[in-house]
Amino acid sequence: MKLIIQIPCLNEAATLPATLADLPRSVAGIDVIETLVIDDGSRDGTSDVARACGVDHVVRLRRNKGLAAAFTTGIDASLKQGADFIVNTDADNQYSAADIPRLLQPLLDGEADIVIGDRNIAELQHMSPRKRQLQRLGSWVVRQVSGTNVPDTTSGFRAYTREAALRMTIVSEFSYTLESIIQAGKKRMAIAHVPVATNPRTRESRLFDSIFSYIKRSGATIVRIYAMYEPLKVFTYVGLAIFGAGLLLSLRFVYSYFTEVTFGARFLQSLIFAAVLMIVGFQIIMIGLLADVISANRKLLEDLVYRVRSLETPRVPQDDRDVPPPVAGAAGRTERRWNR
Repeated sequence: MKLIIQIPCLNEAATLPATLADLPRSVAGIDVIETLVIDDGSRDGTSDVARACGVDHVVRLRRNKGLAAAFTTGIDASLKQGADFIVNTDADNQYSAADIPRLLQPLLDGEADIVIGDRNIAELQHMSPRKRQLQRLGSWVVRQVSGTNVPDTTSGFRAYTREAALRMTIVSEFSYTLESIIQAGKKRMAIAHVPVATNPRTRESRLFDSIFSYIKRSGATIVRIYAMYEPLKVFTYVGLAIFGAGLLLSLRFVYSYFTEVTFGARFLQSLIFAAVLMIVGFQIIMIGLLADVISANRKLLEDLVYRVRSLETPRVPQDDRDVPPPVAGAAGRTERRWNR
């Protein structure tokens, strides 16, 4: 069994050596452990530091693409290197690498497709009370829309089986954490979580500028992905709400028509507005039906992408895994420059 530990990086030359030094050299049930660094357009020599630290594979993006793109690039590269399991961790050494065996155990036991490290948000000292509350609220929302029970949905410390990684199709440009959980829940993957320790904070988060920005972008991601997999439900709820508002206004006119001598003349404008609302609500429901058909086509396309990726990244036979990759650096380490 081959494990690849992937680390997305953006200007992490200062913290990367400590992160790499803490990674385990052996794990029970794993035959080969390799490391992969995804340099997301860094300008501080992160790739050079990674090579100097003995990283097995370095993938460098020519410009900054964002965390979601770096994560997806790492998944693709890990699969092409024949990984049976993939662990994703942060380059700022936030997560304790000693918990990687614990993270992998449910996968090795065949109990889960994805395992997510639970940082126990309520006890994190470096987070303000307000931020902890928002994190817990956000995790609750994701659990509701995904049908999972993951307590820490924003944790980037997670492990995937090869099969689960092949089925990941991240479309967000912000972060992969929320989208991947919702997607996995809708695809009925087995998701587990285990408690993990965290190290002292080394720097501020670079994912968002402010809490408001994070809430806005995370909320948009949740709505977008949920609507992508449950379009009929989303559009039906919205359409019925608008149609119902119009129906209530029309009923007010009907009541006035039969009870007043003016026959509801003072509510004519409300009647027109009610008609508009009911028409719009009905149209939204029809759009939901169309979106549901498109969603069915998306599922077929995702299955097609899965099959293509499976063919492009065949499982490497155990006896062939000691053979050096065809493209290598001076020390036999794979290095690629991708312009994604």
